[in-house]
Order: sequence, then structure tokens, then C-alpha cells
Amino acid sequence: MKVNFTKNNLLSSVRQLTREKWALGATIFGGKMIGLGLVVIAIMSLPGLFGTSVHAAAAAPKPTDIETSMMNSIDTVWTLVAAFLVFGMQAGFVMLEVGFARKRETVNVLMECIFDTCLCGILFYAIGYAFMFSTGNGFIGMHWFFLQGTPDLYPGTGVPVIAHWIFQYAFADTCSTIVSGAMIGRTGFRGDILYSIGITGFIYPIIGHWAWGPDGWLALMGSAGHVYTSLGQGFRDFAGSTVVHTIGGMASLAGAVVLGPRIGRVFARDGGGMPAGHNLPLAAVGGFILWFGWYGFNPGSTLSAMDIQGIGRIATNTTLAACGGGFTAMMAALWWGSTKGKFDLGFTINGFLAGLVAITCPCYWVSPLGAVILGGVAGFIVFGVTKLLEYMRIDDPIGAVPVHGICGIWGTLSLGLFASGQFGATGPYGADNSAPVTGLFYGGNASVLEAQAIGTFTIAISVFVISWIMMKAIMMLPYPWKLRVEAHGETGPGGLDMFDHGASAYDYDDGDVSLSGLFESGNKVTA
Repeated sequence: MKVNFTKNNLLSSVRQLTREKWALGATIFGGKMIGLGLVVIAIMSLPGLFGTSVHAAAAAPKPTDIETSMMNSIDTVWTLVAAFLVFGMQAGFVMLEVGFARKRETVNVLMECIFDTCLCGILFYAIGYAFMFSTGNGFIGMHWFFLQGTPDLYPGTGVPVIAHWIFQYAFADTCSTIVSGAMIGRTGFRGDILYSIGITGFIYPIIGHWAWGPDGWLALMGSAGHVYTSLGQGFRDFAGSTVVHTIGGMASLAGAVVLGPRIGRVFARDGGGMPAGHNLPLAAVGGFILWFGWYGFNPGSTLSAMDIQGIGRIATNTTLAACGGGFTAMMAALWWGSTKGKFDLGFTINGFLAGLVAITCPCYWVSPLGAVILGGVAGFIVFGVTKLLEYMRIDDPIGAVPVHGICGIWGTLSLGLFASGQFGATGPYGADNSAPVTGLFYGGNASVLEAQAIGTFTIAISVFVISWIMMKAIMMLPYPWKLRVEAHGETGPGGLDMFDHGASAYDYDDGDVSLSGLFESGNKVTA
């Protein structure tokens, strides 16, 4: 019994010692945790209670400032990349116009497009950007000449003014280049210089201010204190169906009317027809380059990469409208064209360009289905208007008037029909869909369509009248500044290429140096 008692006491003592050690360990651990917690609390709170000058000087920027700076940087890069894409469209315009023109006009087309690009840059820097995007009144901007006195960021965006300038310069250059397309083959180069100054320096930026200026009367239309207050809608043109393309197209129409047709041009009603372009592969490649550049033209007009749904939707709508326009123009030419039963390449190219022009205004506000439909309508329009110009004996070698002028009007009006009622406005930090735009086909009233009609027809008529007066005045000047080149310059050996530039793009055979009988075989002659 004694042995057992001793063992039991020993086990009890061991258990008691173990419990005491655990209790001591727990007490020490708990004390350390409490102490550590007090130290953490002191680190977090005491500097705030007893601030020092060193602490105040080392304060980091607010996270919102960092985020804003990062978003503005991304938006700026996005805008610059889009500007480079739009500028690349000049290569597409050159190739398209050269491909649709005659051999003897090749160097002239190249020179006009290159010169317009250089001239536009100088004029848009000096006066054009100021007229268009600075504050002034409802009709013209009055500040920022030579980019002086501008703010760091363009108002309402996260993009620096200097980056906004190069993006908008690419747009202005596009408008200027459109005009030359309808006047190919009979415009003297000095006359081209004069009308380019008028369009790039004054017509495009001043009339563009009406719709895109910060205080333009069309942009503010429908709001309190401005015209058509009861309408409740301003004019919308997201990327320029009217501001860029209709202005260019209507100036083209004025130039073509004032110039008259090329010597020897026989129209369809007189037994002839539009001569085929001398290099259709070049025209097709130019068309595709323009299509590619449009991905800067339309999505880039958000001026914001933060609106991820918006830029994705715009790119998709741009693609589908082009596809719809190319398809329907091809079918229209197949069914009703002069080469009935044949698949016409020229109409197909101009068809997808017409779809691109049409979607440029409503690209932000319509659904993909709406984009397909309105682009398809544009394809039929470009076919019909081309035939109408041929009937009216208006010589437009490239199709600038139907593609850019009329389809620009159609695209602007289509917003009032196809706006899906889901999307409102883009912004530097994302979309604001609190006030969506709704067209007639989606349950809206006619106010959007009315505002679009007021804007696009006002601009179209104004541009045509002013451009006609300008072209007529240049037409009355003495040689060599007269708008139309001398007859021997148009019909002589090498045509305009040799007359105005002293160079030709091709080695001519004897049969290529004269316009004698040039159009007599209709659209088979390509010299």
C-alpha cells in the first residue's frame, strides 16, 4: 500500500506542476499579445495626436489622385493611338483615289493629298483648332490661336489639349482629303491650294464648332436659354458623320458642280458611263486601310479607354455596319447595275465605306443589329445616289458625294431611329447611362430625330452654299490660279501629271498620251 500511495502522490504532483506551467505560459503569452496590441495602437494613433513637421511633409498623395492620374495617362495613350490610326487613313485615301482615277491623274492625286496634309497641320495649329474647340459664342471659338493659353486638359476629358489637338488634326485632314476626290482630273494645283485653305482653315472648323464646340449652338440646342428649348435635345454626332463626312461631301458636291465634268466625259444617259479606275487592286487595298483606320476614328472618339463597354461596342458596330454596306451595295449593283448580273468591285468598296460613314455618328448609341441594318441601308443609298449623279451629269470620279455627303446625312438621321435606349454618354472615367438616348424604333419620341435633322441639314446646306460661293470665286480668277486647269493641261500629253508636276507615275504608250476618244467606249477605258 505504501508503494502505491507514493506513486499516486508522485503522479498528482506531476499533474499539478504541469497545470501551473501551462497557466504561467498562458499568462506570459497573453501579456505579450496585450503588449503587442498596445504597441500597434500606439503606432497608429500617437503620430496623429502628436504630429510633427516631418510627418506632414511626408504625406503621400491621396489614392484618388493616383487613380485619376493613371486613368488620364491611359486615356491619353488611347487617344494618341487612335490619332495615329486616323492619320494612317491618309494612305488609304491616296490609294483609293489613285485606284479609281485615270493613269494621267496619279501624280496629281498623290501631290494633292500630301500637300493637303501639310497645309492642314499648319492651319489647324494656327487658327482651325481655336475656331473649332475654344470658347467664344455659338458660331465660332475665339481663343487658343497657335495653341496659346490652353489649359492642361481639354475640358471634360482626362486628355491634354496637345494630345486632343493631334487627334482632331487627323479628323480635319480627313475632311480636307475627301473634297479632292470629287474634283480629280480637272482641278489646277494652285486652285487646289486656295480651296484647301478655305475648307481647312475656315469652313470645317467654324461650322464644326456649331456641333462640337463647347458652346456651339447645335450642341446646346434644346437646353435652357438656347434655341429650340422645347425640343429638349441637342444635336449629337459622336465621331463625325456630319461634322467630318457631310462637310467634306457637300464641299465635294459644290466643287464638282462648279468645275463641270472632265473633258470627254460621256454620261450613261448619253450612251457612256463612268470609266473604270485604272488600278482596282490599289483601290481595294486603300479601302481596307480606311476600314482599319476607322477603328481609331470611332472608338477613339470616346477619348477614354475607361469606357470599356463603350469602345468594344463601337468597334463591333463599326465592323458590322461596314459589312452590311458592302453586302447591300454589291447586291444592288448585281440586280440593277449597268453590268447587271455581275459582281461589281467598285460599288462593293464604296458600299462598305458608306456603312462606315453612316455608323460614325450613332456608333455609341445603337445595338449591333441596328448597326447591320443602318449600314445595309447605306449600301443601297450609295448605289442610288451614284446613279442619280450620273443622270444629272455630275462628274464624281471617286464617289465622294454619295459615300461621304449623303451617307453622312443618313447616318446622322439614323440615330433618331436606331438609338437603343440603353446608352447615355461616355466620360474620362467610364460611361454614364443615367440618361440614355432612345430612337423611334425603340419606343422613343421624335425629338431625337428632329434634333438630328435640324443639325445635319443645317450643316449640309450651309457648307454647300458657302463652298459653292468659294469655288465660284476661285473659278473666276485668272490663270494659273483659276480653279479649273487649262484645257490643254487636262488633255495634253501626260495630262495633269505632266502639266502641273512634270512627272508621271507610269511609262505611257503612244495611245495613252491623248484624251482622244477616251470615254467613247464607256467604262472600259482607263487611261
